[in-house]
Amino acid sequence: MTPMRRPWIWSFVAAALVFAVTVLATAGASSIGLAQAALTFGAFAIIVGIGQMFVITLGAGNIDLAVPATMTLAATVALKFMNEGNGLILPGLAVALLIGGAIGGANYALIKALRIPPIIATLAMSFVVQSAAIATNRGIRIKPPPALAGFSTGLTLGIPNVAWVTLGLSVLAWLLLNRTVYGRWIAAIGQSQPAARMAGIPVDGVRLATYVLCAVLAALAGFVLASFSGGAALNMGQEYLLMSIAVVVIGGTAVAGGDGNVPGIWGASLFMYLVVTMLNTYGWQAGARLILTGLIIIAVILVASGRRGRI
Repeated sequence: MTPMRRPWIWSFVAAALVFAVTVLATAGASSIGLAQAALTFGAFAIIVGIGQMFVITLGAGNIDLAVPATMTLAATVALKFMNEGNGLILPGLAVALLIGGAIGGANYALIKALRIPPIIATLAMSFVVQSAAIATNRGIRIKPPPALAGFSTGLTLGIPNVAWVTLGLSVLAWLLLNRTVYGRWIAAIGQSQPAARMAGIPVDGVRLATYVLCAVLAALAGFVLASFSGGAALNMGQEYLLMSIAVVVIGGTAVAGGDGNVPGIWGASLFMYLVVTMLNTYGWQAGARLILTGLIIIAVILVASGRRGRI
């Protein structure tokens, strides 16, 4: 298994290099804390990234822009339902997942019924969902139950609990993508939707299930993020729109569809967090930090794809 045959390996290589450079700036004093922080904050990007990866694997043009709004609404309603009660954690989680499922179904209903591109349908849905979140939240930061907050911020064997949860989800996602008929159907649809229909694959059913899965994972990410950060806020999902797409692309999933990748999302998410941390550590200003981050991402993608820049 060579890096060129497994381009997602480069995301881990890049993350390791950035980690080493950041640790050097602090003489190794913060290596454990940095690793724990990367696993914690990377976990949220991994969860939404996995959902986005399934959608993108369906083929060119498939994308879910309602992810941030889904995170916000699911977290807001679930935390409001739990009302800081430890006995309502599991029902609250169920509420969040049901909201995600409903949004995912509505996304595909718009795509199918109106025959409009997914990017337009999910963008329109995001406005509706965000408006619902605003009406539900009313500007108040809704707090999670103490037990849920404690679990979300805690460690097990020195590793953040949210990272353990994300690892379990990642294993399930990998099995779903690579060891089930559903995963093979997604790949077939991404490679050629007309050919998939001719082969008897239930294209509409698979696409519906995939958009529902993406929204459910976004809802779960919002639920966990709100529990970790001490409450649900209206802007809590904002940064995960581009992040959910970036980690998929950097992680080696084919943008044209037909070839998803779960492990690469881990490397890409850790890399994205560590790049920002490294530039902050070295005192880069915001504008220069964004420019350099973009250039580093482009470089990683070029190396992973085996391309060579030409003048």
